[in-house]
Amino acid sequence: MYLRSLPRAARASTTTSTPCTLIAARHFQSSTRSLAPTFSATTQQPPMTSQSQIRSAHAISNPTLAGIEKRWEGMPPQEQAELWMQLRDRMKVDWNEMTLQEKKAAWWIAFGPHGPRAGDPPGEWTKVWLYTAAGVGISLAVFWLIHSMARPPPRSMTKEWQEATNEYLKSQNTNPMYGISSEGYSGPGMVQSKSAKAQGISLEPDE
Repeated sequence: MYLRSLPRAARASTTTSTPCTLIAARHFQSSTRSLAPTFSATTQQPPMTSQSQIRSAHAISNPTLAGIEKRWEGMPPQEQAELWMQLRDRMKVDWNEMTLQEKKAAWWIAFGPHGPRAGDPPGEWTKVWLYTAAGVGISLAVFWLIHSMARPPPRSMTKEWQEATNEYLKSQNTNPMYGISSEGYSGPGMVQSKSAKAQGISLEPDE
């Protein structure tokens, strides 16, 4: 009613208005005509008809949900998405209207042990221990093989050589405060290896 009365008021004002007011009235009349469709379009609301509302009104059949715990991971992704959409629409209504099978399926799909929440398959830890033991055994075998093919240790890595080194350090009065040349010292000094005979090392100088 307000928009319809505006042109009438503009026409009535033309009989007693000045030329400036006539121009302003015509401009206001044209602007109201351009805005009228906008206001009328915003006041009209489309009917609220949704496929999800129709779909949520019908319960999902029990054969569709039977054994979902065993069939879920084997279902194609598209079927999984469609079934979850149906359950989601069903959960939008009163939960007292949902069947027990629908409640169980909705809980299992949302929180069940599948996908990232799946538990370890049977015998998983047995495989882990076996593979770990096999890796350690192979590492020890490779170490022993390389060690057996290596050259014998030098003469300086024998007990006799290291004992002679202790005597030399004592003659030089090395570390007289706390070390080998100190009074009452009873430590091993430089001795840290087995005897040359036990290691099969010759103490004779190389030619």
